[in-house]
Amino acid sequence: MSATYDCHTDGGKLQGAWDERRAALTEGLDTLQPDVVAFQEAITGDGYDQVADLLGPGYHAVHQSVGLVGDGNHGASIASRWPLGEVREADLHLTPRTADYPRGTLAAEVLAPEPIGPLLFVAHGPSHQLGYEFERERQSVTAARLIEELLDRRGARHVVVAGDLNADPDADSVVWRGRRSLEGASVCYQDTWERARPDDPDHTFTPRNPLVSENKPALDRDRRIDYIFVRCDDFLYGPTLDVRACTLAFDEPVGGRVGKRPLRRRCRALGSRCLLLSG
Repeated sequence: MSATYDCHTDGGKLQGAWDERRAALTEGLDTLQPDVVAFQEAITGDGYDQVADLLGPGYHAVHQSVGLVGDGNHGASIASRWPLGEVREADLHLTPRTADYPRGTLAAEVLAPEPIGPLLFVAHGPSHQLGYEFERERQSVTAARLIEELLDRRGARHVVVAGDLNADPDADSVVWRGRRSLEGASVCYQDTWERARPDDPDHTFTPRNPLVSENKPALDRDRRIDYIFVRCDDFLYGPTLDVRACTLAFDEPVGGRVGKRPLRRRCRALGSRCLLLSG
């Protein structure tokens, strides 16, 4: 099982009623037992590792190290039950406008056992500003080229790209779906939600989330901005992994209140998003 999870932090600071959020998240992750997780906005530093705090022992973890990290900021992280091989990064600060927030792509070779075998797991974190689609397009191409370079050298059997892409499915920057090319490059990945649940909405960014409504007060609609993609193979004419299920997690109320905010269980209502892929 793979998952992508957005911790929803701000400038390296924990947001919301973190003690209550942490309790719900650690319990839920322990129940879900994901094999590989892409984290966004996880805090590391000053002796604290948010990924290790949430998952506990039994995972190998790597964190983004290029770009605007190390000064209280945060970026992409990957955690895996299986050992990790080569790890590479792409700095996504590609224009002067991206110099205010840590953006990066983290790619890790996951030494999964048979029958899966070695795979490349990628946490992609492009720019979040509404008007930065130009940057997101360039960032997607940069990430895609890094993956192709690694595949040429490492020969991984599968590629999974996961993360908060900060863009709706029809945006040009969501080039992974194989429906457009950018800067002379094109790839094809299966959108796992679209494959598993084509008729269901996947709203991972919503004003019903109290942290979202507080920080993005003008947001007036539900959006889908979080994804898990599996690379397609031309011989198979589809994804190399069998997508059995894809679901939202951490999106239902727990009950109780914290101050004026309802205490919620699972990512979306806790100011975070989580997609789960079973394959």
